[in-house]
Amino acid sequence: MWYSITMLKAYRYRLYPTEEQAVFLNRQFGSVRYVHNWALALATTTYQTQGQGITRFQLDKRLTALKQELPWLGEVASQPLQQALVHLDKAFTRFFREKKGYPHFHSKRGKQSATYPQGVKIHWENDVIYLPKAGWIRTVFSRRFVGTVKTVTVSRAPSGKFFASVLVEDENQVPDAVPETGERAVGGDLGLHDFMVLSTGEKYRHPQWLERELYRLKILQRRLAKTTKGSKNRAKLRRQIARLHERVANRRQDFLHKLSTDLVRRFDTICIEDLNVAGMVGNHALARRIAQSGWAEFRRQLEYKATWSGKHVRVIGRFAPSSRLCPCGYYNRLLTLADRQWDCPDCGRHHDRDILAANNIKRFAFAKHLTGRDTPGEPGECPLVDERRKP
Repeated sequence: MWYSITMLKAYRYRLYPTEEQAVFLNRQFGSVRYVHNWALALATTTYQTQGQGITRFQLDKRLTALKQELPWLGEVASQPLQQALVHLDKAFTRFFREKKGYPHFHSKRGKQSATYPQGVKIHWENDVIYLPKAGWIRTVFSRRFVGTVKTVTVSRAPSGKFFASVLVEDENQVPDAVPETGERAVGGDLGLHDFMVLSTGEKYRHPQWLERELYRLKILQRRLAKTTKGSKNRAKLRRQIARLHERVANRRQDFLHKLSTDLVRRFDTICIEDLNVAGMVGNHALARRIAQSGWAEFRRQLEYKATWSGKHVRVIGRFAPSSRLCPCGYYNRLLTLADRQWDCPDCGRHHDRDILAANNIKRFAFAKHLTGRDTPGEPGECPLVDERRKP
């Protein structure tokens, strides 16, 4: 059975503006950044002095007056300036409702962006995108889409490259969720030596993207430290370092996309563990490897790809004893991080720590008939463990 559902998908394309277009886009980014910082400062000051905030519609009126005071704001497209106020309003909404953190001022360093809600045109045959006041910009279309364009966000990466992210609303035929069975499910244990170990015994080696570039990165950062602030050489080295980091990020994204797509295609249910990454990076010896693994991004990709395919992602609690619990019920309290294999003294089974964890993650994910929830037991305990067998 199939049903129609409206979905939003984003398509990212590389832009190749001319020198004049690049100058204009940089002015557009600067204007958007100025309006955002101006509105944030005005809203903060108004609340501190009057005890109440300022609405987006009041900011819209103030923006009109500001453009009369600053003529250079009228030389760029007006819609991205208005979208800056929309984004700031949403940031304040998240702060008050979801406690996501107070909005911060934007810096001229780092990524810059401007959002166009309308007025953008795409010409597939000529490989160009039209932006208001910027004109037709040469674009590399890696793939085409069918649907209604909602917004187009043009951005400049720290490496100096320009991109266009096109948000498209289309009518996709999404299948009903398939039934969950243990035969079509797989458990996955995320780690540092192997990025992921499946309950089937398959192991995906951790590519260690950043470690491959550390030697070059140290050289560039050492050179950067010796340059003069504001010099052309310093700006040149900053771009080189940004491109190196961008290459690492692209390789990571490519690996995560390929792995998540492969798992969603092969299995109906993927079972993973809810990892406390913020707590794990407290270990200074493993912090860099953990931070560059991208576990949260991998989980995000799994979840939305599973939704599009009618598949399932089950997440068990972080306190489940996945690598310590033998199927016979013996709980190994003496297991350390350095122990990659261990033997059960009760049943004599030999366990690979990671494969055992993947199988237990799958078993715990389907333990609702024992606990009534995805995670078996409260933090620190597991009802599948026989208390008499705990050492």
